[in-house]
Amino acid sequence: MGNSEFESCKAQGFVAVPPAKPFAESLKSSLREVFFPDDPFRGFKNQPLSRKFLMGLQYFVPIFDWAPRYNRQYLKSDIVAGITIASLAVPQGISYANLAKLPPIIGLYSSFIPPLIYAILGSSRDLAIGTIAVGSLLIFSMIGKEVNPIEQMNLYIHLAFTATFFAGIFQASLGFLRLGFIVDLLSHATIVGFMGGAATVVCLQQLRAMFGLEHFTHNTDIISVMKSVSTQFHQWRWESLLLGVCFLSFLLVTKYFSKKKPGLFWISAMAPLVSVILGSLLVYVTHGEQHGVKVIGPLKSGVNRLSIKDLEFGPEHLHVAIRTGIVIGTIAMAEGVAVGRSFATYKNYHIDGNKEMIAFGLMNIVGSCTSCYLTSGPFSRTAVNCSAGGKTAVSNIVMAVAVLITLLFLTPLFYYTPMVVLASIIFSAMLGLVDYEAAIHLWKIDKFDFVICISAYVGVVFGSVETGLEVAVAISLIRVLLYLVRPRTSVLGSIPNSEAYRSMDQYPLAKSVPGVLILQMSCPIYFTNASYLRERISRWIAEEEDKSKSSGESSLQYLILDMSAVGSIDTSGISMLQDVRKQTDRKGIKLVLANPGSEVVKKLGKSKFIEEIGREWIHLSVGHAVAACNFTMLSVKQKNVDVSAGDFATPDIV
Repeated sequence: MGNSEFESCKAQGFVAVPPAKPFAESLKSSLREVFFPDDPFRGFKNQPLSRKFLMGLQYFVPIFDWAPRYNRQYLKSDIVAGITIASLAVPQGISYANLAKLPPIIGLYSSFIPPLIYAILGSSRDLAIGTIAVGSLLIFSMIGKEVNPIEQMNLYIHLAFTATFFAGIFQASLGFLRLGFIVDLLSHATIVGFMGGAATVVCLQQLRAMFGLEHFTHNTDIISVMKSVSTQFHQWRWESLLLGVCFLSFLLVTKYFSKKKPGLFWISAMAPLVSVILGSLLVYVTHGEQHGVKVIGPLKSGVNRLSIKDLEFGPEHLHVAIRTGIVIGTIAMAEGVAVGRSFATYKNYHIDGNKEMIAFGLMNIVGSCTSCYLTSGPFSRTAVNCSAGGKTAVSNIVMAVAVLITLLFLTPLFYYTPMVVLASIIFSAMLGLVDYEAAIHLWKIDKFDFVICISAYVGVVFGSVETGLEVAVAISLIRVLLYLVRPRTSVLGSIPNSEAYRSMDQYPLAKSVPGVLILQMSCPIYFTNASYLRERISRWIAEEEDKSKSSGESSLQYLILDMSAVGSIDTSGISMLQDVRKQTDRKGIKLVLANPGSEVVKKLGKSKFIEEIGREWIHLSVGHAVAACNFTMLSVKQKNVDVSAGDFATPDIV
């Protein structure tokens, strides 16, 4: 490389050290990026105080934002959608309450008050609020270990309300503190495996109603359930099994036709209510309750009663309520936010995850004080709402009104509803959550994600719902730690006929630069990975030196660290770079840095590291660094040639 080329490279400038900022300003900027990455209040700038107050009210209470623009056409669509999802909410509410081992009426209560709260505070236009199967199962599996839901029914109900209260506190706190990113710890693979395992466990629990068994295990793992079913073979009721198979087939067929022809979505949406009606009529006409077919029995009429005095804050069971609340709150929050974001993306609008958490939290807090248990935004109900043409959260209000009418006037009609029909409804809803296609996709794309998914599934099915969740989160965290502790480093080479430098593993045509070793660092340098990077760089240097000796090429003279992907560095990372510099100095190798970020350069400057290696050895890009190294090597070589020529020149004869 000639002198003119290097001077041209140098003229473009070296890496600048950004001006120092006051600590308070830097801290403020960092906190803003952590808690307000979407800058939700950017529209408040340069606005009068009255306007700021109105915008703040619209931000925290979204109904004030969209209600002024509401029109008659929206109302027509929302009424149709609300009635449609109410037809699904009533049988689902009763079914999921039964799954949680709570009185069926509480499932109806939970489809009345919480949707009204969400309609005021929620930011999603499509989310339909109601009870969720996985949350219901978790309440039974976690509280049921401490309190028998049959022998201590009142205490069990009170603890379910208390757990819902703490779930709401947890959700609202995360939203107010802008800590929604915590939910991201549940990776996609974790959720796929966990939800599939939970759906499998929920289906297994329905075998009790399907076979008409009186006694059933309180454990949720597959071994205990199958053992309980098989050892009671002589108590199986063929009437119940026949009825369950028929209604399950009916529900699956309607779901199949609705998927084939989306315009017929209402068939699948109405199928659960039709099943309840037909099942009730069949039992009433045939007196099926006298032949082993269990029915719901009497449901009291009337609206929700206040349950704030029922919350259990005594020390004996408080830990159970808090632990259950945090777990069910996390699952409900993850499902609701994920479903809301999916439909928002589909319809091209934005929802704020933190605002959604606040809405979920407040509706569960209010719900726990009005005889409701955990609610969220289940996918099945939301999909029906979207397919039915729902435009705004008014569809939740319409659904709540329909449930209110049911509570006031129609509850006696559910007396003869067979439990096996409710089991069929749950069974058909849960089958869609066993997403084997997503698991196959994970296997093709990322084997580690597949392991996480299967671990979560196996943990839930063969252990418990809590065990599966803990295993999945633990494996996910291990993967994150492995990425941080053992980051990837790669050797870069020059791509022929270009100025690009790329990984030699990824691009076999890339050529190494004689006398220069270029290493790319792929993550922030912290105390967690500093020691590993020190050892890995030493190994790269040793391997390059061995390669040079064996091939007879020029010895290694420069080590270039491409720091484009290094977003930050701590004191341990700086100490690691200092150790590398000392090691390279001993070997006669010059350390060169390429494109370090502003935060990295700032800390390197404060630690005097830039002075140690020389500002001229920190370059804007790998290309500039290589140009500088080649120029220096060429200059040294030319100087050596000149000296050698002078030594052997013929002396002048006097």
